[in-house]
Amino acid sequence: MTADAPEPEDESPDDELKRKFREALERKRQGQADAGGTARGRDGSKIHGTHGPAGGRRSFRRKSGG
Repeated sequence: MTADAPEPEDESPDDELKRKFREALERKRQGQADAGGTARGRDGSKIHGTHGPAGGRRSFRRKSGG
């Protein structure tokens, strides 16, 4: 439990679930913030080249009727 938010005695199961999710989200965000400083170069993304022009002009051909 956190020192700044003591657990209330009359917490409903829904409130408890929401509190647990909020705590987990806060831990996740803190972990991402800590790892965010280790990015190499100007683009720290692991995914490269997802946007931009496709390789050349696309050509469409009709099937021959037969």
